[in-house]
Formats: sequence, structure tokens, C-alpha cells
Amino acid sequence: MEMGDIFASTLELEEEQKEEGFRQGFEDGLMAGREDAEILGSRHGFAAGEELGFYSGCVEVWKAAMALDPGLFTARSQRSFSKIAEMVHEYPLMEVEDESAQEKMEAIRLKFRAAAAGIGVRFEQIGSGAGSRSTEF
Repeated sequence: MEMGDIFASTLELEEEQKEEGFRQGFEDGLMAGREDAEILGSRHGFAAGEELGFYSGCVEVWKAAMALDPGLFTARSQRSFSKIAEMVHEYPLMEVEDESAQEKMEAIRLKFRAAAAGIGVRFEQIGSGAGSRSTEF
């Protein structure tokens, strides 16, 4: 047996071990990545739902106030409330691959801020979560 043959088998064994380690690491990383993605997706989904619920709840309260006193808000404010409700309803909450979701959420935020300012209500964000809000009148 030649010396080159001894080293060749050692190099082949090393290469096989390296490939097996890569395959195992890749599979483990794939599993860990899926778990992390699921957790992150759940957090983002919850935050989006919480924020949309906040906007929807405010609009419902304002509409209830209008039912009690139809002259309470201007026609422009009433149209803004209806538009916010429509935008919230159309938000792609269950369409996880909709790339326009962030843009739509930002449009809802802007419309809500304008509507709230139009009726003299001020909302301040507290905490780091997008849905964590407190009201100041």
C-alpha cells in the first residue's frame, strides 16, 4: 500500500464528515428558523390586530356618539370615520404574503391621526408596541 492511498482515504473521510456536518447544521438551522419565524409572525400579527382593533373601536365609539347627537361631528369628520372603518375592514390581516400591508397600515394611521385631530382628540403612543396606546383628552 502506498502512502498516497492512506492520505487519500483520510481526506475523503474528512470531506464526508464535513458534508454530513453541513447537512445536519442546515437541517437544524432550518428548524430553528421556522420556529423563530412563527414566533415573530405571531407577534407581528397580534400587534397589527391590536392596532386595527384600537382604530375600529375608536370609530365605533365616535359613531355611537353621533347616533346620540347627530350634530356632534362635521360631515368631513363623519366621512373620515367611515373611510377609516372601510380601510380597517379591507386590511389584509389574513393574507400574510401581501406586501402592501405595511403601506396600508401606514395609510390607516395617517387617516386616523387626521380624523382624531379634526375632532380635537389627542392620542399618544406609550411603550414600544404599535398597539400600546393611551388617550389624552
